Amino acid sequence: MNKSRILVAWLVLALPALIAAPARAQERHHRVVCENVQVKHNGSKDTHRIIGTGIGAVAGGLLGHQVGGGKGKTLATVGGAVAGGYVGNRVQKSAQDRKAYYTTERRCHDVYD
Repeated sequence: MNKSRILVAWLVLALPALIAAPARAQERHHRVVCENVQVKHNGSKDTHRIIGTGIGAVAGGLLGHQVGGGKGKTLATVGGAVAGGYVGNRVQKSAQDRKAYYTTERRCHDVYD
């Protein structure tokens, strides 16, 4: 047998497998899954509530400074600033939550099985 006949015989035998391989690769199922999602809009650009935290920290530090004496005054000032910052942050969050509104958005993504 010469080389061309071997090549033709190989192609004849391998051709069905070569054609079927891409078809099997396409057997993966593709589907699109969509769901409705509630999205919160608070209308504020200060999402980290820096303004409320800052104002609360200053106010708390000033109040804490009025208490104690010596090193206790320093500790009261720092403690007041920390507590005031936390309270200011929570107050601003509460105000933002009252002004918030929700929309429903449809979001879709591809799923391959």
